This record gives sequence, structure tokens and C-alpha cells, in this order.
Amino acid sequence: MCNLYSSYTTQEAMRRAFEIRRDSAGNVPPLPAIFPDQMAPVVRLHEGERELTRMRWGFPPPPKVGTQPVTNVRNVASPFWRAWLKPQYRCLVPLTSFSEYADTKPRKTPIWFALSKERPLAAFAGIWRPWTGARGTKAEPVEGEHLLYSFLTTEPNSVVAPIHPKAMPVILTTLEEYEIWLKAPVQEALKLQRPLPDDLLEIVSEGPRSDPPGESERFQTQSG
Repeated sequence: MCNLYSSYTTQEAMRRAFEIRRDSAGNVPPLPAIFPDQMAPVVRLHEGERELTRMRWGFPPPPKVGTQPVTNVRNVASPFWRAWLKPQYRCLVPLTSFSEYADTKPRKTPIWFALSKERPLAAFAGIWRPWTGARGTKAEPVEGEHLLYSFLTTEPNSVVAPIHPKAMPVILTTLEEYEIWLKAPVQEALKLQRPLPDDLLEIVSEGPRSDPPGESERFQTQSG
């Protein structure tokens, strides 16, 4: 599953790419590594307008399946997830790259995927919800009301499958797909739960646990 991604871009670039009309995210720096339970930018519809805000990554799990936040959702037929697939709870999660771990020894190796070496903006097909409770670490819990997000996965394409054969995130790349995901009826929106075409994705870095743009140059040097 995808438990590490980057959104290494400017706030203004996100506003342009996703046609944001309202920005309540505060100051969002470029994020070369986003891990579960961290805060990250999310685009949702708010009072009919696309709003850029920040939410915490990971839904509370379904009953009796543990305590770890759920970062990736695939079984959209489950009654637990069905309620959060309504248009008002769908969102776009901006990304420039995402990582899966190759099963190497003595430790696993992060492999980074992006639309191209330039890391253009795209979006995970996300869902969000309000939630009240404690999040964060045991040492520094954050009590109170939270906005939480997760995103959908699907079967991997042939670029991701050699590294992670079980799944890949659902990635949206066009304005039409953004609009469908945010507004369309559930059955139409879920047609987007499909692998990204192979020719739209490539490996851009191997090894680091973060992905700033400079890493692409290091990867090209290693591979050349």
C-alpha cells in the first residue's frame, strides 16, 4: 500500500492546477515526504467552491480491524466505506510522486513513481471525513476535532506491479477527472478506480525516503 508520497510544489501551483477558488490551508510549504498521520493539502468542495485546506492522513479503521489509521481504501463495496463515497466527502489529494517499497535486503528500498521526471501535479482520488478524538503520537497526542483523509487504490499497472504487485493508488490527471470525482454520482465516479495507463507513469527515484526534484538528477546519474 502507499504510505509515503510527496507534494513538492507551491501553493500557487496547486491553486492553478485544481482551479481553487478558496484557500484556507494557511502556509503550505513544498512537502518532499508525507507519511501517515501527517497534515497535508487536500482539495474539497465547500459551499460549491473548490477549497484548498489541510487534513490529517488516515481514517479511523472499521470496527474490529485494529487501531492503525487507514491510509488506502480499496473495498468500496464495504458498508463502512460506502457512506464516505458520497460527493460531499470526496476530495482530491495533490501529489507530485508516490513511493512503494521494493523487497530488498537488508532493508526495503523506497521506489518513487511520478507522471514524469518533472513531477507534474496530479491527484489521488480521496475521501475525507470529520472526526473527534486523539491523533498524533503517544508522546504528543493531538486531541479534538480533526479532518481526516484517505485515498482509493486499485490493481497495479505494469510499472508498479514489479515493485508492489497488490495495489497502486488511484491517480487522476485531468480537469475532467477532477470534476467527475468531486461531483458525479457514486457509480460514475467509481469508474475512475482503475490503474493509471502504463505510459503515464515512470520510476523517477530509488533509495531516499523523500522526493525533492533534485533526486531525479541523482537517479539519472545512477542509472546512466
